[in-house]
Amino acid sequence: MKNIFKIFLLGVIASFIISCQEDDDKMILNNTSGSTLSANKTSVVLDETIADQAALTFTYKNPTFSPAVQFTNMVEFAVAGTNFKPSATREVPMDQSTFSLTHLQLNNILADLNVTPNSSKSIEVRLKSSVNTVTSFYSNALTLSMTGYMPNPDLIYPKINVPGGYAGAAGYADWTPSNAPNLFSPEKNSQYRGFIYVTNPNSEYKFTINQDWAGDKGDDGTLTGKLVESGEQNIKAALAGTYYIKVNWAANTYSSVLANFGVIGDATPTGWNSDTDFVYNPATKTYVINSIALNNTGIFKFRANDDWAMKFQPANGDQTLVSGTAVQSYMSAEGTVTGDPNYKVAVAGNYKIELDLHNSAYYKLTLTKL
Repeated sequence: MKNIFKIFLLGVIASFIISCQEDDDKMILNNTSGSTLSANKTSVVLDETIADQAALTFTYKNPTFSPAVQFTNMVEFAVAGTNFKPSATREVPMDQSTFSLTHLQLNNILADLNVTPNSSKSIEVRLKSSVNTVTSFYSNALTLSMTGYMPNPDLIYPKINVPGGYAGAAGYADWTPSNAPNLFSPEKNSQYRGFIYVTNPNSEYKFTINQDWAGDKGDDGTLTGKLVESGEQNIKAALAGTYYIKVNWAANTYSSVLANFGVIGDATPTGWNSDTDFVYNPATKTYVINSIALNNTGIFKFRANDDWAMKFQPANGDQTLVSGTAVQSYMSAEGTVTGDPNYKVAVAGNYKIELDLHNSAYYKLTLTKL
């Protein structure tokens, strides 16, 4: 029994000695000099017309450590006064002393921080040098005034084109990929959706990408929603009207359904009993009701085919529209609407209603009091 106790005690002592030795072997990292960061401007107004040009140029000095270790650099942005919570980061080259960010890059950073476009905001910027996932060192923080812009959704979302014999009557050009309606991808993947307007029954169309005929796709001949690139057939719109089209470019599938929209609600002259239909205007490429009386005690929304399967509504909560001010509208069938919200007006009177459906990433609604 004594021998067993002695062996146990020796094991405990040996373990203690090894543990102490391991503590002695731990490396102590010293930040021998801090990083620095400066910018060539203290204020910048971002401009979409020169989106790919440099808006700000930063000069920086890396931190140094003893012993020397590997680290990565990021530039970190946050609204002033938030202690960088939340923040937006962008990579910084390790082998240079300067780097620039474009108008578009900075505007995207402001969007990440939920900064309202077209208004000046104080933004703090610092260099973040990370030794590992938990250990980071920071430079001085700059405070810069930045004014962002509302990006044009036509430029920032991927799209495919729908050239066809219908397009000229819709305000575009027949069979011209560079001048045809587009289907956009709001999720920025291979799935596209949107609307086309067809004046004549049995009009034909195909799908192209990059506004060119290279790689165009059509029906595989079975008329079952399958696309092929070789031996394809034109797709036919059997009836005149508006079509809601969805394409999965990677999976080579498509669907097309009629979707003729109107306004309905107890704010309209016909109440909930019937719709007042939109008319397509090829000059503006929008759907228009030139004059309709709306009261300020009721509500309204927009639906397709005198049915509730497809509705245009606010994203959530009833919304009072301001005359002449365009707002983004959302379609319930795309899963972008919460609940069953409606539109209304604060002032009763006759209104022009214009619904712009050319970009599925930003459907736009405008009411103008006459």
